[in-house]
Amino acid sequence: MAIDIIPKHPSVQVPATTVEDKHHVAPSNSKHSDTHGDVEKNAGILETSSSQSDDTNPSPPAYTSIPIPPKLRTWNQRIESLAGLEARGITRVLPEERHGASIMGYIQMSLLWFSANITANNLAVGFLGPLLFELGFLDSAMCVVFGCFVGSLPTAYMSIWGAQSGNRTMVVARYFMGYWPAKLACVLNIILMIGYGTIDCIIGGQILSAVSGGSMTIVVGIVIVAFISWLIAVFGMAIFHVYERWAWIPQTIVLFILIGSAGSSFNASLPTIGDPGAVTANRLSFFSLQLSVPVSWAAASSDFYVYYPQSTRGYKSFLMTFTGLFIGFVFVNMIGVGLASGVASNPLWEEAYHTSSGALILAGLGPLNGFGKFCGVVIALGVINNNCPGTYASALGCQVLGRYPKMVPRWLWVCVIVLIYFVCAVAGRDQLFLILQNFVALMG
Repeated sequence: MAIDIIPKHPSVQVPATTVEDKHHVAPSNSKHSDTHGDVEKNAGILETSSSQSDDTNPSPPAYTSIPIPPKLRTWNQRIESLAGLEARGITRVLPEERHGASIMGYIQMSLLWFSANITANNLAVGFLGPLLFELGFLDSAMCVVFGCFVGSLPTAYMSIWGAQSGNRTMVVARYFMGYWPAKLACVLNIILMIGYGTIDCIIGGQILSAVSGGSMTIVVGIVIVAFISWLIAVFGMAIFHVYERWAWIPQTIVLFILIGSAGSSFNASLPTIGDPGAVTANRLSFFSLQLSVPVSWAAASSDFYVYYPQSTRGYKSFLMTFTGLFIGFVFVNMIGVGLASGVASNPLWEEAYHTSSGALILAGLGPLNGFGKFCGVVIALGVINNNCPGTYASALGCQVLGRYPKMVPRWLWVCVIVLIYFVCAVAGRDQLFLILQNFVALMG
């Protein structure tokens, strides 16, 4: 059964019932021209409070209207009228707008997170155990399993808020943290997602450049990854869910091919290097890294469930989300640990690693010749699976920052986010390993 993520009632006008700083977007009185009926596509003005609160005066605050220039409104309506484009921002999804419950809906929860995380950027995270922290294969594997287990728990827990409230994660956080502290968490989450986008673009560009033998520059590869990520994220939930539902299949097949091609060079007996104090510190560091990667999705985990019905069982949301996260992260990180363990004993891999992380992944597919290059292209484009949810969530996070950022349409924030991490990726394309090291510190 397909998952319908478009609101069922196009004529419903939705008030902004999220916790805002005394404002909301007022829907236009005109009828919707979009056949999909996104309730925010006719938003015309922003209302803000012009009165100060008085504990002795229970009367509601007065509102003044800030009109949007007609030309901007017209252009926005034209863009948001495109078929399949989600105009809704952080406004709450009312119960009558959501799709019905289904078995496929629960399966989609696991597929979403599995698809989003079996990507080349997480392969590169697995590299860090043997190559940065000088851990052996066994130590690295244990850190991966237990770190991903613990890190997936809070993300799975926070995912249940989406169906229960109809609000995005950072909006719900206002109830727990307060209005202003939630903004700080939101800013940090936006920075984190931009960091992920930068790493995804760089490693995707590196792999595509390595596949072409250097005839395609890393910058061109970055452009390809960023453009496709932008295209999917700008249309929003409908295209995003459909893409993630199927994108994991070729990615999984190619990763199993990579295991078959490179597995004979994995060094399962690789020892840990260092004195006892250094080894303990490195184990803790790599464990913390493996924990922090899945937990970094927590601030966006319920964003993708707001169209699920209120009757969605919390424990099912938790279990399906946890399953997708844990299996996906462990699967891809263990491959990364295996590739990194073979660098010291395989001269070709060592040479490839000194070129780039993407070249190391392609070296693992080297015995397959031309077919290996094709598999490398699939792995490179797989980072789009990881880029899309991060870009989508960070655009929503920008709207949570206040009444003026909320005036900016979601699709425009997507454009801004993609532009930022595209520029960062081009600037840091030759420093991926350094970026990963610094990014580890940020996530920790």
